[in-house]
Amino acid sequence: QHISSILGLEGGFDQFTRSYRTFGVNRMADNRLVLREWAPAAEALFLTGDFNGWDNFSHPYEKKEFGKWELCLPPKHDKSPAIEHNTKLKVVVHTKKGERLYRISPWAKYAIQTEKQVIYDWVHWDPPQPYLHIHPRPKKPQSLRIYESHVGIASPDPKVASYTNFTTNVLPRIKDLGYNCIQLMAVMEHAYYASFGYQVTSFFAASSRYGTPEELKQLIDTAHSLDIVVLLDVVHSHASQNTEDGLNSFDGSDSCFFHSPPRGEHALWGSRLFNYSSWEVLRFLLSNLRWWMEEYRFDGFRFDGVTSMMYHHHGIGSMFSGDYSEYFGLQVDEDSLVYLMTANHVLHTLYPDCITIAEDVSGMPAVCRSVAEGGLGFDYRLAMAIPDKWIQILKELADEAWDMGNIVYTLTNRRYGENCIAYAESHDQFVVGDKSLAFWLMDKEMYTNMSSLIPMTPVIDRGIQLHKMIRLLTHALGGEGYLNFMGNEFGHPEWLDFPRKGNNESYHYARRQYNLLDTDHLRYRQLYDFDRDMNRTEDKYGWLAAPPAFVSAKHEGDKVIVFERGNVLFLLNFHPTRSQTNYRVAVASPGKYTIKLDSDEVQYGGHGRLDHNTEFFTEPQPFNERDNSMLVRNISERENSMLLRNTSERERDASLPALVSQL
Repeated sequence: QHISSILGLEGGFDQFTRSYRTFGVNRMADNRLVLREWAPAAEALFLTGDFNGWDNFSHPYEKKEFGKWELCLPPKHDKSPAIEHNTKLKVVVHTKKGERLYRISPWAKYAIQTEKQVIYDWVHWDPPQPYLHIHPRPKKPQSLRIYESHVGIASPDPKVASYTNFTTNVLPRIKDLGYNCIQLMAVMEHAYYASFGYQVTSFFAASSRYGTPEELKQLIDTAHSLDIVVLLDVVHSHASQNTEDGLNSFDGSDSCFFHSPPRGEHALWGSRLFNYSSWEVLRFLLSNLRWWMEEYRFDGFRFDGVTSMMYHHHGIGSMFSGDYSEYFGLQVDEDSLVYLMTANHVLHTLYPDCITIAEDVSGMPAVCRSVAEGGLGFDYRLAMAIPDKWIQILKELADEAWDMGNIVYTLTNRRYGENCIAYAESHDQFVVGDKSLAFWLMDKEMYTNMSSLIPMTPVIDRGIQLHKMIRLLTHALGGEGYLNFMGNEFGHPEWLDFPRKGNNESYHYARRQYNLLDTDHLRYRQLYDFDRDMNRTEDKYGWLAAPPAFVSAKHEGDKVIVFERGNVLFLLNFHPTRSQTNYRVAVASPGKYTIKLDSDEVQYGGHGRLDHNTEFFTEPQPFNERDNSMLVRNISERENSMLLRNTSERERDASLPALVSQL
């Protein structure tokens, strides 16, 4: 119904979803400026700013139908626009109660916070020489390997890092590591830095903390030149409560873009909730998606807070057991579901290679099925139970008590035909109050015992080996895509904490210490090298794009997991003290196997116990529901390896049947 209405009343959804060309401030070919806003509860609207000496009454908007307001500014005598690039503006809203409010346009393209000022200022952004993208969008990856990133913390220096720093210093690392996708957090302007970007104040403005819009465009263009796609972490689930520099109470009412309280307020987040049934809210949000796709050339989105959107209870106090009554009933917010379906339909129709990911913990059926099938239309959902499981295991269980069956269940428990992004940890896992997996494993010894010039302590040895095993197991078994938060690939220590009053505005934990990699004798480099080669091996054999794995063994006594995926066999020995000798493993395809990835290699911080010249031959002996099996002579404790079945030269060139084993 939304789509047919848009087609009939707005000249098609291409025009409707490009409403940023008609709302906010737009320069015409003759340098006229046309300004349009939607403020249904306002009594009058005026424009003020540097251009008119901050006169609050000289430039009134004209009232139009449906709550819209319009103002046309002719060019100056020299034919230049009436409002110069990089000058400040405000909308003056007169309410029916007689109040005079100063607001930023919801369509503002740039906002800045001047020194010692709390409120953000709206800045007119219309550069005389805008950045022109040079490189085409990369082709949509078959196997999605995501590097989740925050521009502001992407430096070891105790300050807010820049778009240019990311382009120059971080993009080459991401390429080297074998990630083919970047998920950029905290790009949409947010007044409160410590909100991690999730309390958005200006939806069309790229955050000025890190630089200019043109510098962000250059970052994305450079990523495209490296064959890396870039996703925006988009926040359409809620908005900041800020009024003077946010959307809240833009027209003086308690609704406008949002539901009136209590429905329009999120009890836990302290933020405003959109009215997805409103025509103008649909215009605003759908145009917002198009803006980031068109103006900045993002390749898709990770939709934040989808669980909160889909239910009237916003997931608060809900455990989601999987019972279908939890997904179908009056507790479901149908307006939100229809918005998400519409957004995905528009995006995938206009951009067939667009990638959309849902942050949903509830397991709502059909989130990742097409709109034509009655689904929400997402390409992937985040497998949010996996990182929680790893944290629970490390917090609560001794190594001997690790439950192989439960680990495998958590990694494989997903709806068939709905793609998942697996991850061992994202930014969520080590914000204040928690810490990175590496720090859970090695804690304070990371400060003193990470040098490869001294023997590994038992704590460091255990931590290094398990860090690799957890990540490879998650990568290979947990989903159809993989995500890593920046820095965690090399075992970044400690946790994340942004500058705030509670920590004396410190940047100490709001940075990524890439400098740890520049000291060759530190073991961070060994973890980095393993992560790089894990990604490169997946790129060669493509297990993420393969059907779900066949798990042939999850032995509790031996602490061994064996599975096949994409013609690759993985073996993992989680036993803390015991190697397995002459260990029979099941395989589907007969042939000769050789090691292709081995976490026990010395270069990865391992002990070098496997001979990579060893060849493994299958026997026609059925085992664990497979027609063939073979004996692996040694599976060392806490060690991983990858085996590749020999094929003909022609097949090998085509990177066909492969086997991975992690032991």
